[in-house]
Amino acid sequence: MGVFCYVLAAICLLYCADVAFSRAAGTRFFLIWLVIAAFLVALGGCFRKYEFSDWSWQIKTVFLVVSGIALAVFCFVEGLVLSGFGREAEPGLAYVIVLGAQIRQNGPSGTLAMRLDRAAAYLKHNPHTMCVVSGGQGSNEPISEAAGMRDYLLEKGIAPGRILTEDRSTNTKQNLEYSRRLIPAAVKKVGIVTNNFHIYRSIRLAKSQGFDEAQGIASPSALYFLPNNMLREFLGILKDRIKGNMRLF
Repeated sequence: MGVFCYVLAAICLLYCADVAFSRAAGTRFFLIWLVIAAFLVALGGCFRKYEFSDWSWQIKTVFLVVSGIALAVFCFVEGLVLSGFGREAEPGLAYVIVLGAQIRQNGPSGTLAMRLDRAAAYLKHNPHTMCVVSGGQGSNEPISEAAGMRDYLLEKGIAPGRILTEDRSTNTKQNLEYSRRLIPAAVKKVGIVTNNFHIYRSIRLAKSQGFDEAQGIASPSALYFLPNNMLREFLGILKDRIKGNMRLF
């Protein structure tokens, strides 16, 4: 058991190092893999020092129950995340909201470009749909995400009169809260354009902002970063649920 923990820790360390050296991550969230690796090393040390078979039945019971509950919660929440993959909105929506991600010196990050390409495709097939691009300017960004997103869509041939910008938000909840102010209150049905792993939480947060009939428009995501993004969404869902920002159903 101890060796198994060490192997998992090594995998986490290698993944973290590879993401760091690639310089493709938009945030420092990937450092959580260091924390997980440290925990696994400590757990492996406990297993090496104290054989599981020698534990008292009380400690064994607590360990197994806590581990079982944690695993069940993780699998349940990740199942909710997976339910957003492949979502397609109905045609002819009055508005779509494109959620921001990192803007680099040379334009949108790969993650954001996927969202914008998906949004551009929808807008071209639905010429009467308006678009809200949402995202403020982070400390590591040359301009606001909304400004960069607008420029990208203009290059894709979307008319400037169809694009509204929301450039103050710093997280998904604010993306939707501030975008709500740009859309008539009577509009309850909108499309939310974001990467597949982000759809479930975005839809739930949109409903809390009065978009009762929000629909997901899922863009692809880089397979390599999927473990990092899935873990981040797991923690994001727990955080937003605890804070009362969203309901699970």
